[in-house]
Amino acid sequence: MLSLDKEKSLFEKGHKLIGSIDESGRGPLAGPVVAVTVTLKPDIYEEILSCDDLKLVNDSKKLTAKRREELFDIISEKFFEVGVGICDNKTIDRVNILQAAFLAMKKSIGALKKKPDFILLDGGFPIPNITCEQQNIIKGDSFIFSIAAASIIAKVTRDRIMKQIHDKYPFYGFDRHKGYGTKLHLEALSQHGPCSLHRRTFGPVKNILQKI
Repeated sequence: MLSLDKEKSLFEKGHKLIGSIDESGRGPLAGPVVAVTVTLKPDIYEEILSCDDLKLVNDSKKLTAKRREELFDIISEKFFEVGVGICDNKTIDRVNILQAAFLAMKKSIGALKKKPDFILLDGGFPIPNITCEQQNIIKGDSFIFSIAAASIIAKVTRDRIMKQIHDKYPFYGFDRHKGYGTKLHLEALSQHGPCSLHRRTFGPVKNILQKI
């Protein structure tokens, strides 16, 4: 089981509700970026420690799709709250992917009924212009339990969105690569051109648009 030492130390310092954030979808050429905040209270922390089903929680990238789906429901049930924030490809093109990711994170916090008093955040940069105390941790989803849990919810949520997009645009193979720049995706882009859900400011898409 990933460490909950960071969460424990924050509770010992007097924090009552910890929010942990991760996102999915910075790198793809199509679709949204999805951020998730999961919140944890001291009493729930103790319950999670004793939950055998949650011992498999890890960085979402290290889990199979089947395992992520299984953990999605357990995390959603066991944590105090789960907030989801989504920014679509048009927003990404307008403000750039980093700012869109921050906006999605703020939306995920805003989706909570009860706001955390401390935020743990995966990544190299803190969220700008929020009043809550926070700490960003590079590769936090690899060793901090609650950030890894957020990463699973974010990944599953985005994958489900990309499967819905696939139903509308089946010739791109979104159900397989989820919008990432795989050989299959690049070949489909070259053949069909971008659809309305592609990120037009991203290099491979931008290059094709310049040729049209």
